[in-house]
Amino acid sequence: MGLWAQSVLICNAIRTYGQQSVRCLAERTGLSKSRVHRHLQAIKRRDGYPEASLWETEAGRNWLLRLVVATLFVFGFKRGVGAETLSEFFGRLRLEAHVGCSPSALRHVMHTLERLILETATAWEKEGIAHGEIRPVIGAVDETFLQRMMLVLMDLATGYVLMEEVAVDRSFDTWYDRTNERLTTFGTEVLYMVSDRAKALIKLAQKGLRCPSIPDLFHLGHDLAKGYALCIVGRLRQAKRGLEQAKQCLDKSPRPRPG
Repeated sequence: MGLWAQSVLICNAIRTYGQQSVRCLAERTGLSKSRVHRHLQAIKRRDGYPEASLWETEAGRNWLLRLVVATLFVFGFKRGVGAETLSEFFGRLRLEAHVGCSPSALRHVMHTLERLILETATAWEKEGIAHGEIRPVIGAVDETFLQRMMLVLMDLATGYVLMEEVAVDRSFDTWYDRTNERLTTFGTEVLYMVSDRAKALIKLAQKGLRCPSIPDLFHLGHDLAKGYALCIVGRLRQAKRGLEQAKQCLDKSPRPRPG
């Protein structure tokens, strides 16, 4: 039984039977008196705020773990927020006594999460392949620059990232070797490929993967929307005002008497 499970066991005994001696708690929980004493001292140190008792319950602990993992995943992995900032965030939530909030502790958790996420994705991919659930891909390819350049292949229909590989160049040969390897692993094909008009990417679609190459119009669509958005919003605002005035007039008009 882990340390946290032992602490929850002691807290549950106190909630059920009230305050008890160390001897009674040891008998009820099956733990040694010295261990019960250490846990009581730790619980007392953690009980510094009104909400602290919630984190001593099993439901509260599970929610706290979800909060930490979700924060690290959304802001740490997906948004690139640093461990120092995340540590400050957890500190302002007064969680230092309940979870490891130091930057080094958070980095360790993020490394563990990264490994588990990759292992889970690999297991799901193998399971999907084994059950024949892999469908043709509507692909989108692009390179992104973080600390190093990465080549990314995503299925637009599902949003699943099929490939995310570090590369030293973005030539046709590099793109083809990486994407073809992943598609061969999945045993699937590409219906068409969306990309910018880089020659290597057009060649990847037409010559390498033998599928149509579709221009990336996402940025163009955004530019077009900015051009007419102000006009549409103005007319929408006028229409809402007209509707509200019509409702007010309707409410003030005399209602017909029942015949």
